[in-house]
Amino acid sequence: MFSKTCEYAIRAMIFIAQKTKEGDIRIGIKDIASGIDSPEYFIAKILQELSRKGLVQSVKGPNGGFYLDHSSLQQSLADVVRAVDGDKIFEGCGLGLKQCSEKCPCPIHHDFKRIRKDLYRTLEKSKLGNFTEELDKQLLFLRR
Repeated sequence: MFSKTCEYAIRAMIFIAQKTKEGDIRIGIKDIASGIDSPEYFIAKILQELSRKGLVQSVKGPNGGFYLDHSSLQQSLADVVRAVDGDKIFEGCGLGLKQCSEKCPCPIHHDFKRIRKDLYRTLEKSKLGNFTEELDKQLLFLRR
């Protein structure tokens, strides 16, 4: 459903939220990549882009790394998806047709419209900071 880039972005942002929730902690690319089972180079590119878009904060240097401030912990997973994959998953046709609409629906238009709406609601109410406690208790996982 999400692009591989988006999957890694979501996992990385939740991981960073978990590790930096106490404040004044920055986490490096190696730790993030290891924590979510992703290639370092790939996750570094993703996080650079998310940093440019203001979703994650970063500091360069020997004590540098990525972190989320208090307001960033309130961002939703929908914010991350939009930043990486755009709005297509929330607005596009389930079959990828350009001309799909209420007047000219594809075969799955009406069912997919409900799925898109439910997906958006789920991701919008899921804030980055919401998962930290369950991750700490190992009730949720970010690695395979």
